[in-house]
Amino acid sequence: MNTLLTLLTLSSILLIPLTVDAFAEDTYVVKIPTGAASPDAPYFWQSVKDGATNGVVEILVGDTIKWQNADTAAHTVTSGTAQDGPDDLFDSGLFPPGQQFSYTYDEIGNYPYYCIVHPWMEGTIIVTAGYSIIPDVGKSAGDGKTKFNLEYDFNRLLANPVIDVDKKSITFEIIGNAKSDNHDLELRLPTTLIDGNLAIWVDGKKITNFEQVKDGDLNVLYLPLTKDSKLLTIMGTSIVPEFGTMAMMILGISIISLVILTQKQRIHLKI
Repeated sequence: MNTLLTLLTLSSILLIPLTVDAFAEDTYVVKIPTGAASPDAPYFWQSVKDGATNGVVEILVGDTIKWQNADTAAHTVTSGTAQDGPDDLFDSGLFPPGQQFSYTYDEIGNYPYYCIVHPWMEGTIIVTAGYSIIPDVGKSAGDGKTKFNLEYDFNRLLANPVIDVDKKSITFEIIGNAKSDNHDLELRLPTTLIDGNLAIWVDGKKITNFEQVKDGDLNVLYLPLTKDSKLLTIMGTSIVPEFGTMAMMILGISIISLVILTQKQRIHLKI
């Protein structure tokens, strides 16, 4: 009996590192799909991390991207843009179907890449120091010039933010595979994007077991989600303004001009 107990204990100890490693992935695959050599292909990249097909992948410093050629044509993965050319950070050279190329990113920043042979194949790797980033949130609302880069810490991805100006809300999709068993989300929202005593819905159900903390010009939310959460909606008392600063100035000048013109007309009529 003691021998059996000892063996079970040793087995458990040996399994612990395997479990930890399963959630410590730092290499992300981007596949070049069949047909990508044609500019009419529906997409040119496919991220295994989240299924995205726009060539944009968000990773942390020290993570590695592995491009796999699943096409029938040879390709390159070259750092830079088709418009400006290579920036000499890396270049895979021409690699045939079935082969792959990897690069590890050691500094934060946005790193564009493309295929020299097929310049319509472009993408960007976004490297952050800790918090994940959703870029240009608010671009589709109002004048399109007021936008924010949102920071969050989560074991999955927040994507496709949609702002509803009338409801003063913002909705995110929750996608990808969990990288850990901790499903708590920390989301840092600028007060100029959304403010007030925020209300939260997860998959259409209102929740109250969350924490909202003011940190300067940020509303920091701590939300207990689950591995099956799909949709997050946050409602406030104010949302990104429908008019940017310049538009408000123009509106103000127009109102003042209208008042002055009206006064002039009244004086002219009295005379």
